[in-house]
Amino acid sequence: MRSSIIFPRINRHTRVLPTRLTATAATAATAADEPLGRCVPPSSSLVEFGAYVAGEKIDASGIPEAVRLVREHNETAPMPDAYVWVGLHEPAAPEVEWLAEVFGLHPLAVEDAIKAHQRPKVERYGDSLFVVLKTVAFLDNEVSAATGEIIGTGEIMAFVGADFVVTVRHGRHCPLGDVREKIEAKPKLLGRGPTGVLHAIADHVVDKYLQVADLMQAELEEVEAAVFAEVSSRDINRIYQLKREMLELKRAVAPLLTPFNALPQRRVIPSEMREYFRDVGDHLSRVCEQVQSSNELSDSILQAALARSNALANEDMRKISSWVAIISVPTMIAGIYGMNFEHMPELRAAYGYPLVLGVMAVACTLLHRAFRRNGWL
Repeated sequence: MRSSIIFPRINRHTRVLPTRLTATAATAATAADEPLGRCVPPSSSLVEFGAYVAGEKIDASGIPEAVRLVREHNETAPMPDAYVWVGLHEPAAPEVEWLAEVFGLHPLAVEDAIKAHQRPKVERYGDSLFVVLKTVAFLDNEVSAATGEIIGTGEIMAFVGADFVVTVRHGRHCPLGDVREKIEAKPKLLGRGPTGVLHAIADHVVDKYLQVADLMQAELEEVEAAVFAEVSSRDINRIYQLKREMLELKRAVAPLLTPFNALPQRRVIPSEMREYFRDVGDHLSRVCEQVQSSNELSDSILQAALARSNALANEDMRKISSWVAIISVPTMIAGIYGMNFEHMPELRAAYGYPLVLGVMAVACTLLHRAFRRNGWL
């Protein structure tokens, strides 16, 4: 849920640091407090923010104060372990530009975050990372019927630096509130720093991939059973829809595989976090394999449905042709006798009418038996 309130929620780990600033922190704080032209601090798009020091959340009245407290602590601590996490949902350009000034974000990455609809990727800008993750969600039947879509998509863009994480989310799927609560509830997770937050977000998104891939697999199996029971045009339309959504899922997952497998080798990732990112990469590989197999299965089901549909159509045509051939015999005889010539066989005979009807019946019966024996009826 969005919130325009800039005061963060304080949990049981929250503590207050003194506001004495070093010269460097004071300079950064002054820059954060000064107006930045047309840039404005995030308000309606701000979901939540927090400052975390030594595995605990500290009290801060706003983003500038959170930055001051974190940088003051890192200036004096033997091991910098403080950072700020700011979460936004569909922010306006001036809001992202304001954060870019505060945290020193690269202009190209800021442009991508504002425009959205980016390809999944992992890019490095100096000592910071810019990560784009596609989010997916399996839609309810009512929503799917209204929109014609099975999978809903969105994006999460994460700026990860030495003392900050800025997440920009587009779309209403895959909110990060549960991830933040999980991290804040465990000081050990908080102590992993900005890369720990990135791992938690990536792990959460990839878990959603697995859930959606499993649900899509179940949908394909259900459609497969329906196709081999009795295929219809509705089933074929459903298969096309599933295949289209499977390709959408593939576009969200496949581009991340290579950069995420290479992420543990990057120097910006601490050595103690590399195993965690390898684990996410393994899960991502599993999703890619499952999506690929489901995509191949959808191809097979589609081909089988089309072949079965053609076979049923041919069977119907054979039945129609058989009945047309049977009906043509009495039609032909009736047509001949309907020409009313004076000299025609059995025209004047007492039993001519029942004899002609008998010939029609015998001919139709013989044709019917022949067609049934050949499997046409």
